Amino acid sequence: MSATAALPYETASWGRRVIALLVDWFACLAVVSLFTPVFGTTGGPGSTYTLLLFVLESAVLTCTVGGSFGKMATRLRVVRVDNGGRLDPLRSLARAILVALVIPPLVFRPDRRGLHDIAAGTATVTVQVASPHA
Repeated sequence: MSATAALPYETASWGRRVIALLVDWFACLAVVSLFTPVFGTTGGPGSTYTLLLFVLESAVLTCTVGGSFGKMATRLRVVRVDNGGRLDPLRSLARAILVALVIPPLVFRPDRRGLHDIAAGTATVTVQVASPHA
């Protein structure tokens, strides 16, 4: 698919994506806080562990079930642009790392695909849009 070609389906709204990201982040914070202090601390290992857990959770769940915990909770899925299917583990990990870098999701195209989606060849869509392709 060329860079200027339209997607065969509509991408999810920014509101749902932000909610999904917040759900993921707070879930990771909650898990990490069971093992190390994260609330009310600065500069400790808790922040690093939270970020690493976020990348791992997002990558593993995206390639196995189509989306992170937050995306599943907000009824979103990440699909490959070329065939509408799930991501392979390497593509999923690369996408999760780019999301964790923060800048790629902030730079996006009119079709609401950020640099992380463009690099991974993916799009975030609603469950309704993803289901015919699953």
